[in-house]
Amino acid sequence: MSDPASQLKKGVLEILVLHLLRRGNLYGYQLINELDERSGGYFKLKEGTLYPVLYRLEDSRLVESYWEQTQGKRGVRRKYYRITAAGEDWLKEMTGELALLFHSIYKIMGDERL
Repeated sequence: MSDPASQLKKGVLEILVLHLLRRGNLYGYQLINELDERSGGYFKLKEGTLYPVLYRLEDSRLVESYWEQTQGKRGVRRKYYRITAAGEDWLKEMTGELALLFHSIYKIMGDERL
């Protein structure tokens, strides 16, 4: 991710992932699909982009993971992620910071914003 658009996306991924996990526990592929669908294709991620984000969030204790066996013949094990209390607090703080950032950008750009 070296182009400017990719850098902007990368900067908000942790906030978006935590927001989705606030709504319910998800495994990686579900997170990829939710980000893609909810953004109208703007956040079309590959596993190699998402999993480092999840690992950072887990290392920071903002999310925790657990394994769950699916029902049925195949019984696939999936690693689910859930937001922690610390993650909830961090998300609340960062959501406020993001709103302040957008507000400040809009003040600077005035009518030039899209």
